[in-house]
Amino acid sequence: MADRSPDWMAQARHDLEHARPAAEAGCFEWTCFAAQQAAEKAVKALHARCGRRAKGFVVARLLADLPDGVRPDPDLSDAGRVLDTFYIPTRYPDSHADGPPFEHYGRLQGEEALRRASDVPAFVAEALAEG
Repeated sequence: MADRSPDWMAQARHDLEHARPAAEAGCFEWTCFAAQQAAEKAVKALHARCGRRAKGFVVARLLADLPDGVRPDPDLSDAGRVLDTFYIPTRYPDSHADGPPFEHYGRLQGEEALRRASDVPAFVAEALAEG
């Protein structure tokens, strides 16, 4: 199996780059979703480097399923849990009691998503560099 970790990591970085202009445009639901996607794909890069095919979309679970020796400290898992809350409700109106998703996300959530999402690729990049 070819090592696709560089591809996963490149897409993670690209997703994170997409999140920033979305925030500047006031599209905070997309900021949050793109941030979650960046973290998810970064962790999948690390799984790929370990010769594993990660399944699922839950960042905290993907982090927990990393092999011993590359598993992060609990703070990063907490960041994953925050980002996981942005996977579905940022996109689907029926995820909220009332109103479309864009009415439920603002600058505070966008900034938190960007901060948390940046931590995950940084951890993965370091782990990938260490081999």
